[in-house]
Amino acid sequence: MLDKSTLAGRSFLDIGSGSGLSSLAAIRLGASRVLSFDYDEDSVECTRELKRRFAPTSTNWSIEQGSALDERYMERLGPWDIVYSWGVLHHTGNMKLAFENVCLPVAPGGTLFISIYNDQGKTSIRWTRIKSLYNSSRIARWIILLVFIPYYAVRAAITALLRPIRRRSVPPNERGMTPLVGWLDWLGGYPFEVATPDEIRDFFTARGFTLERLNSRVGTIGCNEFVFRKGSVGTQEGLRPHSSGAEAALKKG
Repeated sequence: MLDKSTLAGRSFLDIGSGSGLSSLAAIRLGASRVLSFDYDEDSVECTRELKRRFAPTSTNWSIEQGSALDERYMERLGPWDIVYSWGVLHHTGNMKLAFENVCLPVAPGGTLFISIYNDQGKTSIRWTRIKSLYNSSRIARWIILLVFIPYYAVRAAITALLRPIRRRSVPPNERGMTPLVGWLDWLGGYPFEVATPDEIRDFFTARGFTLERLNSRVGTIGCNEFVFRKGSVGTQEGLRPHSSGAEAALKKG
């Protein structure tokens, strides 16, 4: 998405670092300075453990606890060449405020790379209700698990049977999780907010950003990925869509 094979000489801010894998990738790509932070203390500890195991001698990788909803904290962080937040801001409980705050640490001419759940209208509303119910009580959680886990398991089994024989020994694992963990992660992912590509483009362009790249998930429930540049000169004519649906999404309305 960044069209780069190295991050040498560039600083990298990882908002909502989770396990820390993206920060580790930035270190290995030569970033001059990396800061990982997450609101969840377990995620902070996971990132620290990842650093201890795979980059123990790194002196330019810092890890701390913080919130994307804390304006003062976000102001104290900047400026950074690359501000990165993949699949995080829609889980904060106040996505609009999170959008406002992630603008703060982006250096002039710097890059903002975010991914946000695609708005699918009624489908997204239905999933919001399911996720909210899942997190409302232990009884509700078990009811939802009893409904969805068998469904997911059967669907996965059918997919495996239909997959060509030569590929059955290596099932796809795009998210880096076991199937069960992936299902639980999806069902329990609340707060849960969504937005259309147009809404996100308009929000950030109104704040001085230029959309440089879009990986659009039009028609699916996945995340749309956006690469913005702060204070760039030019118009949307420079957009390089990364999917067949990107141009159509931007031309809506």
